[in-house]
Formats: sequence, structure tokens, C-alpha cells
Amino acid sequence: MYVDGYNLYYGARSIMGGAGLPGWRWLNLRKMSEDVVARRSGWSQAHVARVIYCTARISGASNPSGQRDQDIYLRALVAANAVDVIEYGYYVSRVAKGPLAVEGQRGQPVLTTAQWPVMVRDASDGPITNATFMVKTARREEKGSDVNVAAHMLLDLLHQRVDAAVIVSNDSDLAFAVAEARDLVPVGLINPSPRPPAAKLDVRSTRGVPGHWWYKLTSGDLTGAQLPDPIGKVTKPVGW
Repeated sequence: MYVDGYNLYYGARSIMGGAGLPGWRWLNLRKMSEDVVARRSGWSQAHVARVIYCTARISGASNPSGQRDQDIYLRALVAANAVDVIEYGYYVSRVAKGPLAVEGQRGQPVLTTAQWPVMVRDASDGPITNATFMVKTARREEKGSDVNVAAHMLLDLLHQRVDAAVIVSNDSDLAFAVAEARDLVPVGLINPSPRPPAAKLDVRSTRGVPGHWWYKLTSGDLTGAQLPDPIGKVTKPVGW
């Protein structure tokens, strides 16, 4: 099981209606994986041999409470044997420039053009109805999780450590690695987003060996696979 932590967190947050709702973030990744594989895969006598969790450390300088809560969760995952490997990416901060847009139904950007009540006029005081608004925004992006997911999966296949692969992500950047893996082993895709599956992941593919499947994560999958609280001396953060 290969988990894109960034994709899972923001997808689950959308499924649950926002970060403020408790009861889902204290997620037992191994139990969630085992539950979904048992119900959905159709693989005879399947068991989850490896759980690889790919995430990035939150910076305490910009988000001290987030760093503290994440550190507690990571220690809980290890204490509960809910993961076998935690692989870290990183965050980068930058200023991005681009046209102002809103989010479409499938999450795609839809450019915002000048129209009332905000109109742009030219030097002759005539309206420019198709004008776009350019903005600069501060962006903080997670890097590396998708690459780490792909690398761990392909290395496990190379060294024959697994007989099948399940990826928890809806990131289209994984398309090549997923397609190549399908030639070697059955592949399951768990979409942690309320959005439709990414087209490039080709979730209905019959390429390669038989036994591929896909599944969309639900709120019940999240709330039904919570870690115990406490785990030894590790206690769930307030509000989780």
C-alpha cells in the first residue's frame, strides 16, 4: 500500500466537509488499507504486507500547531504499527503570478474576466469586457510525495517484495508508474478525493495482468479506521 499523504489529507478533508470536523484525522492507514482491500479488491487471500506513507514535514516557523499535531500523528502511526515506512518530501514557498480564476466542477481553473460589478476600461473610457486580472499570490507547495510513491512501488516490484500494489492517490503525475506496474502485478487505485478519478490514471484499464480495480474513499472508510487513543503515551490532538 502506497499512500500519498498530501493527496489523502486534502481529499479526506473535502470528503468530511472541512478540517474542523473531528473524527477522521487520527487515521489508521493499515486498517483503512486492509478494510478496503478486503471489501473491494477481489484478490483471494490478500493481505497488506507493506504500508508506505509519503508525506512532508510541516514547518514550525509558519505553522507551529500544525507541526506539533503532525509530529504526534507520525509517532502514533509508528507506535501502532500502522506504517512500515514513512518517506519525507518537502515544502517550498514561493510567489506565483497568474490570471485570476475560479474552480470549475472538475477542479479545473476557469479564468475570471472583467464584467460588472468590476469592469476594466481603456484609455478612451471604453469597456474591455474580455480583460483578465493578473495577480500575485504566496504559495506553499508540497514536493516529492508523488515521486516517492512511484519510486517505492517500482522498487518493491523490482525486488519482488509484493505481489500486488495499491495506491492511495488521485494524482495524475503517477500515471506512468501506475501503467508500468499494471504490466507486472494487479493494481488497485483508491481515490481519496470527492472529485472524479484523474483521467490519466485510466482507472478502468485492463492493461497487463488481470485483477486491477479502483475505489473512491468514503467518510465511513475514514471514521471507521481510527487509531486507538491513547497509544502508549501518545494522545490524539484536541479536535481530531
